[in-house]
This record gives sequence, C-alpha cells and structure tokens, in this order.
Amino acid sequence: MNSLMKKHGGDAGVNVSTAYMMCQELMISDLLEYAAHVYGRKEIITRRLEGDTHRYSYKEALQRSKKLANALTNLGVKIGDRVGTMAWNTYRHFECYYGISGMGAICHTINPRLFIEQIDYIIHHAETSILLLDACFVPLIEPIASHLEGIKAYIVLIDEDKMPSTSLPNALCYEALMADSSEEYVWPQLSSDTPASLCYTSGTTGNPKGVLYTHRSTILHAYASRNPDALNVSSDSVVMPVVPMYHVCAWGIPYIAPMAGATLVLPGSGMESAQLYELVTLASVDLMLGVPTIWLRFIDYLRSHNLGVPTVHTIAVGGAAAPKSLVEELDKQYGVYLLPIWGMTETSPLATLGAKTHEVASMSTQARYAVQVSAGKPLFGIEVSILDERKRKLPHDGNSKGFLFVRGPWVLNRYYKLEKADAFFRDDQDRLWFDTGDIAVIDEKGYVSIVDRAKDMIKSGGEWISSIDLENTAVGHPEIKEACVIGARHPKWEERPLLFIVKQPHAAIDKEQVYQYLSDRLVKWWLPDDVIFLTALPHTATGKLQKKVLRDRYENYFTKPVLESEV
Repeated sequence: MNSLMKKHGGDAGVNVSTAYMMCQELMISDLLEYAAHVYGRKEIITRRLEGDTHRYSYKEALQRSKKLANALTNLGVKIGDRVGTMAWNTYRHFECYYGISGMGAICHTINPRLFIEQIDYIIHHAETSILLLDACFVPLIEPIASHLEGIKAYIVLIDEDKMPSTSLPNALCYEALMADSSEEYVWPQLSSDTPASLCYTSGTTGNPKGVLYTHRSTILHAYASRNPDALNVSSDSVVMPVVPMYHVCAWGIPYIAPMAGATLVLPGSGMESAQLYELVTLASVDLMLGVPTIWLRFIDYLRSHNLGVPTVHTIAVGGAAAPKSLVEELDKQYGVYLLPIWGMTETSPLATLGAKTHEVASMSTQARYAVQVSAGKPLFGIEVSILDERKRKLPHDGNSKGFLFVRGPWVLNRYYKLEKADAFFRDDQDRLWFDTGDIAVIDEKGYVSIVDRAKDMIKSGGEWISSIDLENTAVGHPEIKEACVIGARHPKWEERPLLFIVKQPHAAIDKEQVYQYLSDRLVKWWLPDDVIFLTALPHTATGKLQKKVLRDRYENYFTKPVLESEV
C-alpha cells in the first residue's frame, strides 16, 4: 500500500485508516434546518381538524418545532424517552416529528384505529412518557388513562379557546405550551444511530411488534425514495400523503418533502373523497400517496361528479396490490400514472417501486400495466431474494415462486425489546435477511411481483391459488366495488377459494354473472366454490383487507356452512 501511495504522489507516512472525507452525523433536525434556510418560503398546507385551512412556511415550522423541543424539555423529557403521538396529518403532528426526534427523544406514533387493548399494550410496551393527541382522540384514551401510569402529561393538539374539558390527568393545551416556549433552541449533536421514531405493526397475529427507526435509516430512506427513478420529489413538487402520519411515518413523506423543498399538503382527518378533491384543487397537488381503497373511492367520486384532476400526474399506491382496473382507469380517464410501491413497517416502509422511466413509458400499454400491477424494482440499498422452504435461493426468472426476503440499511435487524424472532435468517455469507412473509416472483429485470401473503395463499389439491390475483380479477368488473378471497377448508381439496364481494351502489350483479365474468379470465380450478355478497368488508386501520376476521368466521364454510341469517 505504501509503495502504491508513493507511486501516485502519496505520503507513505500517512495512516491509511484515516478518513479523507468529513464525517458528519445524519440527523433528522438537519432536514428541517435545510428546508428552512434553502426553501424557507415553501409551504406546508393543512386542513385543520378545526375545519379551516392553515398555511405556513418551512421556516415557521422550524421555529415551532424548536418551541416544542423547549416545552418537552421543561416537562422533563430526555434523550431516549418515548414521546407518543396520536394524531392525524397536520402541521402540529409534523412539528412533533421534528421537535421530538430532533431533541433526541423517540417519536412514538400510535395508531388510534387499533383495538383499545392493543393501544393499551403498545403504550405500556414502549414505556411512553408523554402523549400528544388530537382532541378527537381524547374520548378514546380517557377510559384507559387510569392505568397508563407511565404517562406524565397529555398534550392536546388544539387551539387554546377550543381546549376540551377532559378527565385526562395533567392535560395540557399544545398551543398554550407553545406560547410559553422560546424558539431559541440548539439541536443536540446526535449519533446517526440514535433511535428517532417507533412504529408498531398492526398485530394481526399476536401482539403488535415495535420497529425502531434511527436518524440514519430515516434519512437514507428519504434520500433513496425522493430520487427521479423513485417518487421523483423535487422542489417543484406538491405532495399530499393520504396515508396517516400515525402509520409508518406517512411512508416517509414528512422527511422527503423538506429534503426536496417540496410543498407539503396535509389533509388532516379529511381522507374522504370530497375533502381530498377540494384540497387537491386548492393546492394544485401533483403527487398523492395512499392505499388502493382510498383511490377506488376517490375515482368513484370523480366519476359520479364528472370531475378531473388535471394537476395530478402520479398516484403512488401501496399497502396492497393495485388491481389492473384501477391502473387502467387512472391512465385512460384521468391521465394519471399509478406508481406501485411495496414495503412494510419493517422496511421503513419503501423497498420497491415501479417508476415511470423512459423505458416503461415506451412500453406497449399492456406491458406498462403489467409493471404497474407488480411491486416494481428495489430501491438502491435494498436487496431482494426469493427462497424455498429450505432457504435455498431461487432464480429470478419470472416464474419461480418463493418466500421473499429483504435486506438493507432501512430494514430492521430486530424488533423493539424482542431479541429473537423467526423472521430473520443469516445466509452462508453471514448476511442478515428479513422474511417478509410474502410469496413473490422476481424477473430478469429485477421486477418483483407479490403473489400473495404466505398465510393467504390457498392450497387446493396440492396446487397454489393466489387470493390477490383472484381479488384483482373480480374488481375489474364495473359493478364490483371490492372483493376479498380466503381459503376455506374443504373435505376433498384441503382448501378452496371463497369469494366475498361488495357491489357498487345500485349494482344488480348476481352470483351467476360473477362466475361468467371470472370464467372468461381464470382457469377453471381457480374459480371460487362460492360467492358471498356483503355490504362491507373488514379492513385494518391502514385500509388493508382484514382477512383474519373473515377466515375466523368462514374457515369451515364448506364443511359446516354458515347460516344464511349469519351472512
């Protein structure tokens, strides 16, 4: 090495282990500092829960985030403390993201749509010390407050003159605290690996599990996600996350937007289509993000009111596979590109996506649609692999199906307070991989297609049936609003598909018409053994179909039919 350095003019006496580049820690507070100084006049626009629209700049957001850090310091919050939030998509919740993590505490977002027993468990498990919550969630917490002994104060995110009367002990008004706090605050210099935020999984099997994100993982996720071949967020963008800020940090958008200097539009609790349309029009939104059920309802609203969304060019869809019918209608009727993304709480969450590159744009319509119903390609930093039951690597040939494993700098390496879990695997190079629980196919170009959740695949007569493919085929019918498929026990075939359907309003489709429609599009042995019409399907707090509820009730349908009165 010394001779090589001499040859190229180097000093043989230099210690080659010395870093030659500045070593600067990655801190979340720097994102907002940057936005305030470089894009200080760019706005955050919020539909307030009070009913009006609030607008302010990144510079003002930084000042108020520092006020919050001072207020929390005065309440005794220290580095590493878990500070909970239970709030919608608002500028105040945005301030919590930065004020809490910036001071070195951990912003613990709590999903208010979980069962109250799960919320109780999460607060205790995280040892949350302070809870900031929207006024609408005060009645939710009041019944369990008496045994939330660890919470020292409840801070209600509301104007002083609208502070509700509450039985919560030591209840404080957010705006009163802010009025009494200084905006003079110096962010502590933290290690990049300092924990920054904590989010729990939905707990569909067992108790919810905590995923602890660091400053480093959060910023690297934002770097990768904003790129042109990813979400393509720039200072010209107007971005609206229609995924709640209490769920996986709103897919990272509150960090991506300031990094890019983009205008950030926050819909508050207004996730209904009419409210979204009003805000899209007001702010000229060009990028929206959310789960398929949101967009199916949004398109219904646009169609029924003969409206368009001319400023919107991209809708990013995650949380569940997008049906081809949604891709096609957004494209042909509204000129909107459906950007498929895939990820999990455990992956921060973006891991793969199908950007509209020149290559994709030049494809035939059907080839492009095939990309858009896939999970896309992995972002830089994310590695994906499919393995068989014996953990042997399967080829990326577009045909081989296997268990999807991922690794990367924003993928967890263990759950919070849970040292061991079956979801992790070390390969022959001692590299750690996370088992996503999905069955997938990966093709030669790197596109990942999620076949199904491993637990939702239907094994019939020794062959596999994808519930996702069956559902997405069904919702292609114009009179079907939503569909869900489970595998029910069968005396001969082990399992057979059972299809649940929610009709469009005023639709007249019947069971025979459903079978006819599916018969033209699926092989015979994939056809469901029965079709049940429901007025609504159960969903998780994040909009995903809650198949466990249906499975628990109907798993013996073909061996012990559910009475007609129970359907």
